[in-house]
Amino acid sequence: MSVRYVLAPEAALDLVQIWRYIKKKGSVEMADRVEAVIREKIVFLAGTSGGGHWRKDLTDEPVKFFSVYSYLIIYRPETNPLQIVAILHGNRDVGQLLKDRL
Repeated sequence: MSVRYVLAPEAALDLVQIWRYIKKKGSVEMADRVEAVIREKIVFLAGTSGGGHWRKDLTDEPVKFFSVYSYLIIYRPETNPLQIVAILHGNRDVGQLLKDRL
């Protein structure tokens, strides 16, 4: 049985922008590695009920947060396939960005 998830269009764009930023600041190899680890963690979340934590200080929406390096994978744990809402750097204004997406 395959583990299923779907990236919201904004989350897919987040991943592209993360890759481009890391490539510009580092290397293609580093960008590829970070993207691969993020994708591995998404597969983990899709196969593990309830990984991560709630952040009621950022949103009242039913989404969970899971840290990977300096990034937060934000997802809806009750969806099937698992819906990834956003992948954001933790230093950004995550609460404000989520208001526009949720």
